[in-house]
Amino acid sequence: MEKQAKQLLKQYFGYDEFREGQLPIIETIMQQQDVVAIIPTGGGKSICYQIPALMLEGATIVVSPLISLMKDQVDSLQNVGIHAAYINSMQSDREVDKIIEQITTGIYKIVYVAPERLSSEKFIEAMKTIKVSQIAIDEAHCVSQWGHDFRSSYQRIPHFIAMLSERPIISAFTATATKQVREDMLHLLQLQQPKCFLNSFDRKNLIISVENGVNKKLYLKNFLNQHAAESGIIYAATRREVDQIHEYFSVLGFSIGKYHGGMSDTDRIENQEAFIYDELKIMVATNAFGMGIDKSNVRYVIHFNMPRNMEGYYQEIGRAGRDGLDSQCILLFGPSDVRTQKFLIDNSILTDERKRHETEKLKGMTDFVYHQGCLKQYILNYFDECLNEPCGTCSFCENKEDLVDHTQEAQKVLSCIFRMQNNFGIQVVVDVLRGSRNQKIRQLGFDQLSTYGIMKDYSKDALKEFINVLIAQQAVDYEGEYPVLKLNPKSAAILKNEVSVFVKAARQVVVEVQQHPDLLNALMQMRYEVAKEEHIPPYMVFSDKTLKELSARLPQTEEQLLDVSGIAALKADKYGQQILEIISTYLQANQLTPVFTFKTKTASHVKSEKSFVTTVTQLCENPNLVAVANERTISLSTVMSHISQYVSEVGPVEVDLDFSDLFDEHIEREVLEAVTVVGAEKLKPIKEHVAEHITYEQIKGIMLKNQLQQ
Repeated sequence: MEKQAKQLLKQYFGYDEFREGQLPIIETIMQQQDVVAIIPTGGGKSICYQIPALMLEGATIVVSPLISLMKDQVDSLQNVGIHAAYINSMQSDREVDKIIEQITTGIYKIVYVAPERLSSEKFIEAMKTIKVSQIAIDEAHCVSQWGHDFRSSYQRIPHFIAMLSERPIISAFTATATKQVREDMLHLLQLQQPKCFLNSFDRKNLIISVENGVNKKLYLKNFLNQHAAESGIIYAATRREVDQIHEYFSVLGFSIGKYHGGMSDTDRIENQEAFIYDELKIMVATNAFGMGIDKSNVRYVIHFNMPRNMEGYYQEIGRAGRDGLDSQCILLFGPSDVRTQKFLIDNSILTDERKRHETEKLKGMTDFVYHQGCLKQYILNYFDECLNEPCGTCSFCENKEDLVDHTQEAQKVLSCIFRMQNNFGIQVVVDVLRGSRNQKIRQLGFDQLSTYGIMKDYSKDALKEFINVLIAQQAVDYEGEYPVLKLNPKSAAILKNEVSVFVKAARQVVVEVQQHPDLLNALMQMRYEVAKEEHIPPYMVFSDKTLKELSARLPQTEEQLLDVSGIAALKADKYGQQILEIISTYLQANQLTPVFTFKTKTASHVKSEKSFVTTVTQLCENPNLVAVANERTISLSTVMSHISQYVSEVGPVEVDLDFSDLFDEHIEREVLEAVTVVGAEKLKPIKEHVAEHITYEQIKGIMLKNQLQQ
């Protein structure tokens, strides 16, 4: 079974290996067992039901609420030679009848439908006449009223299944679901002894940042100028803000479109298509945009305002980096963001119970933006997953050295709350600390407190922000229908100087530098022209990841081309000659004679080098570890592991390796001094002994350098 699955993956999708977690799901479906899979956005959900669909007898029905996803997925499947169709409300009755008739002839392996279609008598009767081998339910969290996108039509799916001649395998997929929502999915979809797969929510290629208190438009302008050639999404909380951002950056000449519920269907579809086809580089939108947009080359997602809940936030940032390349996810936060979201909740048509639920979720999101720790750890903890060590890439981890001790200021705030008898909200506490002369403060006698006016040098917004940081750090409680600040055991520890309070400064965005940028641009232009000619989105021709691998590895024959991730035989036949001509022209113009190294063993190159040998061979040509890591599209840690493996299995590395981009002599000296104290057996004791800003990767590099010199 595994061999056949891998053959189909290579034949149709051009990949040699499944992503982590995909194969066990496929194997379970092929064993005729129901499945629930929680796979973060961009984690490859579609492959998990598409490969079984090709292996199973009969048709797979994919239930999806997303019209845009249906079209994109079917276009993509047809483009690689798989018979697929979709039915949705945008089609005429005649079109729908024709597709249903074709389904009954058995020509389609995969059919996408909206959940509302499952109530159609005509559709039900047609499905009774064929073998439905699998029903794949996408966005399965929609069945739960506690999910962030509840749709009542999902609760009718079990009735449709019961009407079929034979019960098919049921596979349910979602990107984000808390424990409560997962339990609802199992119960409401009436799954039978399902096997549950909870893939890690850790999308390692997403670089998460929270920028607090910046000039949002200026920050955005600088960022967009630095990333002008890349595709990205900007989310704003309201339609009005979307319109304002769109107008502002359109006037400045940026390639930007907009999308929100107040626009006509025609305008929304037109802008969406332009973005998908790379005719527009930037899309500014409300959260109405993005569900089902399977665009793999989105390099950044920026939230102009804080989202309402963590589920929505994580789903939205998951639209970045679906090709596996590093992508930035930046949240621009201002204090008014919380008020905006609270206003939207209070004025919604939700029941009182749902409003309370949404308000609780909003608090979780507020704690996130004020969190003084690894942002990835916070997110994974929210989804009941543990990340043992800080991610090392988020805005907090990147700037640990910018932590400032604010214990004294925290003690002033907590002391004031104590003297006010734990009975007032943030605004009143701020007024007392700043020495406000308003009538309420004087009437309550708070102007006589010793803490009155002791933080008058703080602005009102800065002091509110600091108190929110204390709340997020659980240094003080802030709960109830009408929340008040109350001391807790951690508050007491801070007041007794047993616990310190640190607050982080803001960070700067780093601009990525590409290798062979001229070749990459030429390949992107070729992709754009092919896509325009074939009337498909550019990422369906090749992903950014494939183009970057082409520009890094520089294949010069069709055999070499087939070794590039994302290029299967069909695509090599269709586009191979164009690619090879572009690369050849570039190599001649720049007088380059690269040596291509195969990463996949096939009959024609069984004796190709092992991966660690390839790494060391490239280091002999260029001894800079960072450069080789970028060229091979592998991590620095992998490069160092390859060197250690080479020394162990082959012998000494005959070149002086360049570690200068990884650490300087001061860091090296500090680490080696730590080794004399704690030993070299494990990295963790060394990490705990040195300064916080020294990373595990730097320690590993210094240990390797020391090993090579012995």
